[in-house]
Amino acid sequence: MSRVGLQPIKVPSDVTVTVDGTQVTVKGPKGEQSWVFEPVVAFELKDGELTVSRNSEEKFARAMHGTARSLLASMIHGVREEFTKELEIQGVGFRASVQGNKLNMALGFSHPIDFTVPEGVTVTVADNTKIKVSGISKQKVGQVAAQIRSYYPAEPYKGKGVRYSDEQVRRKAGKTVA
Repeated sequence: MSRVGLQPIKVPSDVTVTVDGTQVTVKGPKGEQSWVFEPVVAFELKDGELTVSRNSEEKFARAMHGTARSLLASMIHGVREEFTKELEIQGVGFRASVQGNKLNMALGFSHPIDFTVPEGVTVTVADNTKIKVSGISKQKVGQVAAQIRSYYPAEPYKGKGVRYSDEQVRRKAGKTVA
């Protein structure tokens, strides 16, 4: 049995969950999310708790059992309090700014990088080097943060680049003259 899938999800009083077959809609103070799940899982809402069960013992159904429960828990958490990822830019002349729904970055290339922020995600910049990505969808926030980081990942020799705020960059020694 799935240890994750068997755990019930507590639904807070300020969040409403609507189950329509395989489509689940979650509404909360920060927004609304909806997801269509595979038909191998079923949902039951009772006494402020949401439980996920599977219809068969096939390998795919067992795999989707825990996945569906984790996705629902993330949706409920996201509509109550947003998910955030924090990035840092390090390097001389490296900076970022937000103009409308575009993130403009100068990362040492001959051209500036303009990243269009998708709908449902908010990007803010503090001190020209600290980027904060937030939104109600855990997947979107993580994807946007990964895309921003991919333009110039932190390199191991000088440590320049874009990194997560809690990321440790292993530094290497440079070449030595013999």
